[in-house]
Amino acid sequence: MEKLIRSVCQACHCECGVLVHVKDGKVVEIEGDPKHPMNRGFICIKGRVQPQLLYHPDRLKYPLKRADVRGGGKWNKVPWGEALDSIAGKLTEIREKYGSECFATLAGTGPRPTLYSLPFLNAALNSPNYISDNAHICYLPSVVAEYATMGAEVMQEIGPDYLNSNCIVVVGGNPLAAHPARGVELLEAKRKRNAKLIVVDPRRTELASKADLWLQIRPGTDVALLLAMMKTVVDEKLYDEDFVNKWCYGFEQLRERLKEYPVERMAEITWLAPNDIRKAARLYANTKPAVMTHRVAVEHNINSTQTCRACSLLIALTGNIDVPGGNLFPMSIPGYVSAAQARSQIALDAQTEGKRIGAKDYPLISGPKAIRRFVAAPLGIEALRLGKPYPIKAVFCGGANPVVTLQNSKRIWDVLKDRLDLFVVVDFFMTPTAELADYVLPAATWLERDETCDLMYTNYMSVRQKVIEPLYECWHDFKITLELVKRIPWANREMLPWGDVEEFNEARVKGMGMSFKELKEKGYHVVPMRFRKYEKEGFNTPTKKVELYATTFEEYGYDPLPSYHEPPESPISTPHLFEKYPLILYTGGRHLEYFHTEGRQIPSLRKRVPDPYLEVNPQTARQFGIEAGDWVWIECPQVLGQRVKFRARLTSSVHPKMVHARHGWWFPEKKPPEHGCFDSNINVILTDDPPREEICASIRTRGTLCRIYRV
Repeated sequence: MEKLIRSVCQACHCECGVLVHVKDGKVVEIEGDPKHPMNRGFICIKGRVQPQLLYHPDRLKYPLKRADVRGGGKWNKVPWGEALDSIAGKLTEIREKYGSECFATLAGTGPRPTLYSLPFLNAALNSPNYISDNAHICYLPSVVAEYATMGAEVMQEIGPDYLNSNCIVVVGGNPLAAHPARGVELLEAKRKRNAKLIVVDPRRTELASKADLWLQIRPGTDVALLLAMMKTVVDEKLYDEDFVNKWCYGFEQLRERLKEYPVERMAEITWLAPNDIRKAARLYANTKPAVMTHRVAVEHNINSTQTCRACSLLIALTGNIDVPGGNLFPMSIPGYVSAAQARSQIALDAQTEGKRIGAKDYPLISGPKAIRRFVAAPLGIEALRLGKPYPIKAVFCGGANPVVTLQNSKRIWDVLKDRLDLFVVVDFFMTPTAELADYVLPAATWLERDETCDLMYTNYMSVRQKVIEPLYECWHDFKITLELVKRIPWANREMLPWGDVEEFNEARVKGMGMSFKELKEKGYHVVPMRFRKYEKEGFNTPTKKVELYATTFEEYGYDPLPSYHEPPESPISTPHLFEKYPLILYTGGRHLEYFHTEGRQIPSLRKRVPDPYLEVNPQTARQFGIEAGDWVWIECPQVLGQRVKFRARLTSSVHPKMVHARHGWWFPEKKPPEHGCFDSNINVILTDDPPREEICASIRTRGTLCRIYRV
């Protein structure tokens, strides 16, 4: 007997609606849900192959306890109760000896339920140290910039209204690979509306190849381009004068700042032609409505937050805020508690909030009044390694593989191996990170979970329903948190008043006037989109206007206007290094097949992308004696004495002065405990040491220098 069950995929950020075919209790096929507002029937390769993850023979099946030295590879299967009791006992010892702040959680990217389950665990244990392994270079610079500018998010893939736009600007992003459902919308706008497309990217991606104007920018210099575009818009009076006069604060200060950024000089810095910069500015400003979006590429350098600010300012100057076809403010669903709202309801006392690592140096992301409260991974790892400002002695890691995703990977390995009294990892597979744990706990996949979804949605929410019961002894991430807290006598149960996951799900939707069961049957809930909400409500900023001049930044001692700083290692700032490392290294471009470090053990995906590739211009390859398919060593000055190898892919899509290395590589099939995580992981040769961006602690993974040579 076959059943068709509506659910929501979690193979990437998009959370697309899907129809899951279940035959005789087994998932046999997944297809896109044509009625779901995110994807309207589309489904990418990652979504289609999720049954291969669900039934993979190497999936973690039972709780495991280390039976040897860390990384020794010997494990004992233990019952859940014994594992949680032991973890609870160890946490009690650590609290009594060091204090509750010496416990930290460590989470990866969304939309895993660890994004809310781990902050709740922190709250119950009275620890402010929720470490994100990626937020400082992924999403938070944009959140901080957009909230400081207009009081809400409008640019990451939540806000752009592609389908109704006549001009689309994409800066440092490739939604066809990273957010494919949104990428489909973008191409639909181009096809049906003849929307103009401007792509800013050092690589000629598939999206860039379809652009009306492709700006092949030097990595790390995006804000210089955006400042030059703003200068063109202001000097040529292309801005929306009515909107600026009525709704913007600080226009004259911005006009003065832009005098410091003449187009010709910015063109030299960015490797772009002055006329192309002006053409992009005019096309965007003169075509209504227009939408601008950026992705994490612009956040992987020391200009991160100011680059995001500059994008926000261009949107404001052209009046494309919260209008059809522009950048939309997300809408709350009446009565529904979103994941972000659930996290924001967690309130520790002021003294505890003030103890958060980074609270003093990075107040807008870590302070008691931060726009988003978390610990940037470089600071969290520094506390682990050096014991400053105090030691971190226990880490509970979920949905993350920091040995691969964090920079200076060999140092991360040593820190996790030698500096902790307790290390717990929750995951689907035995990753290099899990190999270092004291306890490894098996997580349920999205096909085995009930929960609500809202991460990437503008005016709707969805319900993910489990299509089969969890296999083996795998648990929902939030169930793990709830059951662990029940075993800790001193934990603050008021932070987690729910008895089980089902009760939590009901609590989140109770105010909507529907039960979770009713929402499961419905699949998703949409509210009508309202536009120009600021006309009634103003903007959620201190001045109630769009702050071209950010008073919040001024209050905290940051530059209230966007500015450009040359990358720390570059042909301009370090010409002596450029002689030894004559190429610019760019990393992090997405494969459609993989979600960061995930998917390498899925046979059909690995067949499509079997090796880690280094994209090299043919001209550059000839210069260094490299042929297509050669294995190539890469070195860079950030971590001396280390190198990693990639297979050369020759392509004119990259500039002759740069190379592009894929990220996230480890080899599940290779011998434990490392699983080849130091062979071709680009983070082995990159560092998170200072200098860091001053507002969000971003580091430079795109735009540093490197050299290459044949293996």
